[in-house]
Amino acid sequence: MVNVIDMRDLRYLNLFGNITKIDTKFCFRYNEVLIFCIPKQLIRRAVGENGRNVKKLSEILRKKIKIIPIPQNPEHIRPFIESVVSPVKFKDLEVKDNEVILTAGSNSKAALIGRNKRRFFEMQEIIKDFFKKDFKII
Repeated sequence: MVNVIDMRDLRYLNLFGNITKIDTKFCFRYNEVLIFCIPKQLIRRAVGENGRNVKKLSEILRKKIKIIPIPQNPEHIRPFIESVVSPVKFKDLEVKDNEVILTAGSNSKAALIGRNKRRFFEMQEIIKDFFKKDFKII
């Protein structure tokens, strides 16, 4: 995840840097998708012309790849979570003192939680790493 980089993540980050010529230290997995976080102004360069860099990364790693902007502050929690969980939609997001509460309908709630709560635990870890907050789905 974000705070702890294992050898596999380090390899992903090095490959991403070699292909896109953009260095980042944020790489994590959510729902079998490898997600790289970079500054918003560099996303177009990282994706490449006609998505060339993303396609090349995807072919080499044999995984789906997403490139999203790094959240700068707590106001960017909603767009960050939307980009991570897309195409799944949710109704509302509420940020309290020490927790993020996501409200979803029944179908999207099931998609956000996942089998054996796998996606829920992945998102909990992502929110804790980036924002130091707890995560709940209602």
